[in-house]
Amino acid sequence: MDANLIINLISGAVGGNVAGALMKNKSLGTLGNSIAGLLGGGIGGAILKALGVSIGSGGTDLNSILGSIGSGGVGGAILLILVALIKGVVRK
Repeated sequence: MDANLIINLISGAVGGNVAGALMKNKSLGTLGNSIAGLLGGGIGGAILKALGVSIGSGGTDLNSILGSIGSGGVGGAILLILVALIKGVVRK
């Protein structure tokens, strides 16, 4: 398994939980935030890689690791927000 993918997944889970903590009314709970973050981190990292917007060489150098952390965390937070918004619309 690719090290950058693992970093994207972990930072996505963290990003999902941070977004859930900041927006308590949109939080899906720790498990829900983590799952949404994992998916968002993996998907976000894959999309950025496919678009060629990745930082570093794609290896395990510092720039690549920081880029994976950033893209995973942001992807996780974005997916959590989208899921929470959809959940809110469906609930109404």
